[in-house]
Amino acid sequence: MSYAVLENIRVSYDGKTPVLTDLNLSIERGELVSLLGASGCGKTTTLRVVGGFIEPRAGRFTLNGVDMTRTAVHKRNFGLVFQSYALFPHLTVFENVAFGLKLRKIESASLKSRVMAMLDITDLGALANRYPRQLSGGQRQRVALARALVVEPQLLLLDEPLSNLDAKLRLSMRVEIKRLQKKLGITTIFVTHDQEECFSISDRVAIMDKGVIQQFDTPEAIYSHPANEFVARFVGFTNFFNLTASGTGRCLNNLGEEMVIDEIRNHTGGQTSWTGAIRPDDIVLTGTEVSGTNRLTGSVEVRTFLGKSYQYELETKLGRVVVNAPKDSIFEPGTLVCAHLPSDKIVLC
Repeated sequence: MSYAVLENIRVSYDGKTPVLTDLNLSIERGELVSLLGASGCGKTTTLRVVGGFIEPRAGRFTLNGVDMTRTAVHKRNFGLVFQSYALFPHLTVFENVAFGLKLRKIESASLKSRVMAMLDITDLGALANRYPRQLSGGQRQRVALARALVVEPQLLLLDEPLSNLDAKLRLSMRVEIKRLQKKLGITTIFVTHDQEECFSISDRVAIMDKGVIQQFDTPEAIYSHPANEFVARFVGFTNFFNLTASGTGRCLNNLGEEMVIDEIRNHTGGQTSWTGAIRPDDIVLTGTEVSGTNRLTGSVEVRTFLGKSYQYELETKLGRVVVNAPKDSIFEPGTLVCAHLPSDKIVLC
């Protein structure tokens, strides 16, 4: 049995409009799972159900086999870190981290020992006597993490914890979160809308839309094999076309032209039509038409400079195609070009 399990969870704030619809999620002990999606997709609501801040209209939440669906918040031994950090401004770093242990009436010597050990783990030992106003954003973030971790929680819940940090600090802090999570072996649920942030630290990711988990898998599997068109668009696929099977590894596109697609060979069950998708980075652009399969001729409509590359919008017989190409060859708007869609880069969704 999985360590943390959400079964058929339903939530509606007004009693009519569903926020979560029969949501199911199983998390293994010691795993870091992220809930990823746009605002309003239900990821924070899911976290609030786990934390006990919302009681679902249906379904249940179990932890290590114990039903906790209606257990009060203060009776759940969970660590919580929110976007605002919620540090007490009148307490020192030591006192902030010790706060949860004091509520649990931990004996003084043990409390001091546990707080100092956690401050060392989070590289805050030298800042124990400072107040939050004397800390940088990254330091305040680590204090919030230390306060959540020092109580030795059964679950660590992180709700957009890095959103108030600048870009450079976000990079270092997500590495820090992953390091601490693995070092302590704590089961963690991380809510974010940032795909890069999420994929960089998660063991598995649940991509959500309209209260439903669209795909739950490893970052690598989601990136390479999206379950449907919604997930494909979410993880960077921008070129889509209809496909109908015409033989082993071969399809006809919606123009009736034959295309070779490696992934079709892995599909069973009699399915004969799909939506094909390919990322802009995976298309090869040439200035002259090349014979062979999976080629499209098009006219450059728009060219955009991306720094390391150019992005081109092509008008083709299949419609608009977006291609990212290196700077060694530059194609002017109006130029006729050939786009090669490699058979191993096209995914089916």
